[in-house]
Amino acid sequence: MATTIQNPPPQNPNPDPEEEQLGGRQMSFLEHLEELRQRLLRSVIALFVGFGVCFYFSDQIYGFLAKPMTDTLHALGLPEKLAYFNPTDPFNLYIKLSIVAGLFLASPYVLWQVWLFVSPGLYRHEKRYVWPFVFLTSVLFFTGGAFAYKMAFPAALKFLVEFGKRFNPMISINEYWNLALTIIVGVGVIFELPVVILLLSLFGIVTPKFLIKQIRYAVLLSAIVAAAIAPTPDWTTLFMFWIPLVGLYIFSIGLSWLVQLRKKWKRRREQQA
Repeated sequence: MATTIQNPPPQNPNPDPEEEQLGGRQMSFLEHLEELRQRLLRSVIALFVGFGVCFYFSDQIYGFLAKPMTDTLHALGLPEKLAYFNPTDPFNLYIKLSIVAGLFLASPYVLWQVWLFVSPGLYRHEKRYVWPFVFLTSVLFFTGGAFAYKMAFPAALKFLVEFGKRFNPMISINEYWNLALTIIVGVGVIFELPVVILLLSLFGIVTPKFLIKQIRYAVLLSAIVAAAIAPTPDWTTLFMFWIPLVGLYIFSIGLSWLVQLRKKWKRRREQQA
């Protein structure tokens, strides 16, 4: 009598380690909510701690932020102190300063909590890109803010104050705070252009060849953006905002070229395997 041997179910000869990684216990919806609640609670505590530390040093933070204005007034022989028109304005300003500075101070810990929450659901190759993107995003943002604080903003303030030298300046602390925050944070956000183009290159939406072909339109668009964010209409300030934007676009072309080169190298290695 012949014996029938049932073939075992086929197995994947090359199991994907990422699939093995996802083969663990799946969290329930309530467990996800509890995890999210803990991460949010820790982030809020970190923000409160950052606010408290920055409020303690709020006077020094204000001095740092007001330095471009006070230096400009000092150089022109004008009174260095800014004005306020309501007794509560200085206290409210220090509260705003502490909140914004506290956000920056606590941001590394908050980003870490976000990473701990989303990392279990990422593949291994996706996890490799997280920290480089966080690092590049942070460096570009702070570089843009430093550029605005050190170069573009003081030049714009000097032009504005010299233009109104026939008048007695009474600069409100709230108006100056709004202007400084808009310029510094706005330039920091614009400096994220290489990160955006890098992401588009990774997804294959843009290529270096496409970016080079569109460079004329990019130069024109960057000039329009520079004119929109520049606080003064003079050509010096406009060029101080415009030239870095063009440089960022050229830098983005280099990043896109590196992405394409890596893709070609990976494709060639897979063909040889």
